[in-house]
Formats: sequence, structure tokens, C-alpha cells
Amino acid sequence: MRNRSAIALMANKLLDKLKALTKYDLWYYYDPQQYEEETKLLKEICTQAITEIATVWQESPDIKTWLKERATQHDNEYVRGAAVKELAQKFKDDPDTKTWLKECATQHENSNVRGTAVQVLGWNFKDDSDIKTWLKERATQDEKPNVRGAAVEELGWHFKDDPDIKTWLKERATQDYHEDVRRLAVQVLGWNFKDDSDIKTWLKERATQDYHEDVRYIAVRLLAHHFKDDLDTKTWLKERATEDENSNVRRVAIQELAKNFKNDHDTKIWLKERATQDDHWFVRGAAVEGLGWNFKDDPDTKTWLKECATQDYHEDVRGVAVQQLAQNFKDDPDTKSILKEHATQDDHWFVRRAAVQQLAQNFKDDPDTKSILKEHATQDDNYYVRSAAVQELAQNFKDDPDTKSILKERATQDDNYYVRGAAVQELAKHFKYQPELFDIYYNCAVDDSFERKKKDEPNPRRIALEIIIKQFPQHSQTLPLLRDRAKNDPDEQVREFAQKKLKQLEG
Repeated sequence: MRNRSAIALMANKLLDKLKALTKYDLWYYYDPQQYEEETKLLKEICTQAITEIATVWQESPDIKTWLKERATQHDNEYVRGAAVKELAQKFKDDPDTKTWLKECATQHENSNVRGTAVQVLGWNFKDDSDIKTWLKERATQDEKPNVRGAAVEELGWHFKDDPDIKTWLKERATQDYHEDVRRLAVQVLGWNFKDDSDIKTWLKERATQDYHEDVRYIAVRLLAHHFKDDLDTKTWLKERATEDENSNVRRVAIQELAKNFKNDHDTKIWLKERATQDDHWFVRGAAVEGLGWNFKDDPDTKTWLKECATQDYHEDVRGVAVQQLAQNFKDDPDTKSILKEHATQDDHWFVRRAAVQQLAQNFKDDPDTKSILKEHATQDDNYYVRSAAVQELAQNFKDDPDTKSILKERATQDDNYYVRGAAVQELAKHFKYQPELFDIYYNCAVDDSFERKKKDEPNPRRIALEIIIKQFPQHSQTLPLLRDRAKNDPDEQVREFAQKKLKQLEG
């Protein structure tokens, strides 16, 4: 039987193995937009590791203690959550598991740990006589909304057949002082009691009377989803789309109307009205999108989108119109001309970037597209547009002899770190393992002028360092470079990354 130190050692080895099997290195910024995907991946890895350890060593006398330590002491929230869940599942029949979970759910200083404990208690001990009363207590007495919300959800899903639960949930949906708890109560009620005679009226009340937009938003969604066949739903959605004071609520009402009532002859007319008359660009953009997707076969939609792409005063609405034209009317001879015009003449970077991206994705065979991309990659005064042009050039024209030269130039000479990082990333993606690029990466890793202002900014030095480790692990300069960056890089994130990789490479 293995002891706790052996379990911990094997756990670390397993975690490393799981990382090696994943599609992306957890810290490899090939694309800054992959951050959300990699966060999800990290959660999956941590969960898999804890689950595997708990399964393999379930019979070990030390595993329960080890899981409790991970659940309460580990600095990673995903590890803590996975450990709590494994304890509840693997040791459900252990007489002290429920007691320990209740203690964790009430006394632990971290609200995420308390919330997870509440969830697993609801799932694994829902048949216990006292669990409903205990969950109601957590739903009202915990100081944190995420814990109260977890208790509300567990009660709503597991005790929906209880005669008093609907009344209790309605109370939480109106009386809890935090919008997240009220929103969850509305959501559970909407899904589990949609067939009750009074639920439609009650949801309408929440959609108009709750003082927070998040609660009104979910009520509108639920009404549109469950009662789209009711004669008055369309009228009511139109009312919310025009009268609610919050743009996000108006937007969701417009989206639901476009999706659920696209066959009604007056929906198109009404969407056009909202696309021009609402005073918030967020709402107008939703109406433009709804028209583009749901009425693309209508002969005048294209004309209207062209007009919107040039005349709306807000860049986001023009950008959405440009995207809808490119995606739904790319065979129209005017679409390409409009995209070229917006790529070069629109005074806002958001529209120029959208036009550049749509040109590359839909008209890469046009000889002007490549020239426009090259021009924007080097001359546009906005770094978002330059970086988009760099990425599209690399992805669509990597065989053009100028592409690699432009990427090298942007990686070393652009005055913005975002563009330099994008160029380095694209070089590594599309020109892998080319020895001539080592110096580009090396000089970037050592000399790039990036200075961190925000936590999530992609540092070109780190990007370049990661590329070197992946593509040139045996190069004579790789280890010395890592040692230098681990000690001397001015960015703490780069130093920590280099130190971590050094430990892995040097054993």
C-alpha cells in the first residue's frame, strides 16, 4: 500500500503526463484569444488528475486525507473543487464524509470551496432526511452569493416535486439582495415549473420589475424559449426590446424575436426600425445581425446592409453590417468593393479590422486582397488592424515570398507589443523548425521592450521563449537563455515561467 508521499509524487507525474497529452501547452500563447480555451483546458487537466488519483488509490488508507488536504489547502480552485467532488463520490458511504462536507460548506474561508461542498452535498445526499432543510439554511445564511446560489440550484433541481419548493424559490427570486441568487432562482423556476399555469405571468413580472438587468435578461430568455407559441409573446418581446432601460435586455429581446419569429411578415420591418432608431449601438448591432442571418433571402436585405455599413455613426454597427454582407452575400459583386472601401477608408479601426478579416477569409483569390493585407500589416495606424492583417497574411498567404519578410519585420520593428507578439506567433505557426528564425526568437526573448501594465497582456519575450523551448529544445543557446531569463527578465511572469521550465529540463 502506497503512503501519502508516494501518492503526491505520482500525482505530480500524472499531472505532467496529462499536460503532455493536451493539444496546447498551458502557457503557450500562440494566440492571445486562446486564453479562455486554455483556462478550460487547465480545469480539465486538474479534474482528470484528481479523478485518476482518487480512482487508482481509492483503497489506500491515506487517499481520503490527501483529498481533504487538496480540497482545503491547494492554491488552485480547480484542484480544490475536483478534490471535494471526488471525496463525495468515492467516500459517500463513509460515515464522516457528509459531516466533513457540511463543515467545509459552512466553515471554510474560501467561498468557492463552500459552494462546491454545497453542490456535492445536494447531488450525493439528496435522499437524506435533513439535506433539504440544511440547503435552505445555506441558501439564506451564507454571506456569499455564489454559495447561496449553489444551494438554491440544488434545491430547485433535486426537490422540485416538494409541494413548498416553488413558493420558496419565488421568495429567493424576489428577496435575496444579490442579483446572481435571484437570477439562479428565476432560472430554476423557469425550467422546472414551465408547465405551471402561473409561471408565464410570474416570469413577465420578473422581466419587468426586478431592478437588476441580469435577472430581467434571464426572465426574457426563458419566456421566449418556453412560450414562443403564445399569441402575446411576440408583442411582449417587442415591448421589452423598446422599453427596457438596459441595452443588454433590449438586445436579448431582439435576438429572441429574430430567432423565433422570423417567419412573421412584420418582424423584418420591426428589426429595421430597431437597427436605426435604438439609441444604443449594442442593440442596433443585434438587430443588424438578426436581419442578416434570418432574412438573407429577402432581396432588399442586402441593400439595407450596405446602407447600414456606411451610414451608422457607430463603428460596431458598421462592423457587424460588414461581417453580415461578407458572410451572407459574398457572391454579390458589390460586397467585395464595399469591403475594400471599408478596409482602406473607414475612420475606425474596428471596421477596418472587420473588413480586412472578411476580405482575407472570403476573397483571398482576389489579387487586391493580398496587397491590402500587406499594406495594413505595415502601415495602418492601429495595432489591432496591423495584428489582424499579420495573422490573415500568415494564414492565407504563407507561400507568398513577401509574407515571411513582413512577419520578420513586424516581429522586430513594430512599435506595439501586440503586433510584435502576433508576428512571432505566426512565424512559429507557419514556418516551424526553421533554423534561420532562431535569431528572431532569441533576440525577441532577450531584447523586446515590452513592459507589463496588465496581468493578461501577452509578452513577446515570453512568447518567443516558449517557441524556442518547443521548436529548438536541443539548441546550444536554449538552456543558457532560459537560465538568463529565469534570473534577469524584468517581467515576473517570464521569470516564473523560465524557472519552471528549467526545473523540467534539468530534472
